[in-house]
Amino acid sequence: MVAAIVMTVILVGMLCVLAYTLATYALPFMLALAAARFAYETGAGFIGAALVGLAAGAVSFGLLSLLFAATRSPILRITIALIFAAPATVAGYALVHGVAGELVPSPVWRAIFSVIGALATGLSALAKLAAPPPR
Repeated sequence: MVAAIVMTVILVGMLCVLAYTLATYALPFMLALAAARFAYETGAGFIGAALVGLAAGAVSFGLLSLLFAATRSPILRITIALIFAAPATVAGYALVHGVAGELVPSPVWRAIFSVIGALATGLSALAKLAAPPPR
């Protein structure tokens, strides 16, 4: 019984890390899903659609990172950062709001926790966008 409780806590923690990572990469993930859906609907099949979606997600993240690193204009850098971080912020808010909806009875505290989660996810997305590529 104790082992089952410990495993449940570990699995919930792993799911939270996965959901947080997906929320951080919300824009490339959404673009990958859109490209995969388009490829599947035009007859690429399941495997072809998965490959197209994977490529679209990688290219979109790489392109945004490259544009952010190469651009020196502060206005353009802020614009690129907002394009990348805004969907991540919304996804972080929705993620925390959904989880807190079951655990936090007060709507005020649920909103406070959701805003904190949104800020953490948005700042994490900005940090991943601005991180230098590994050598």
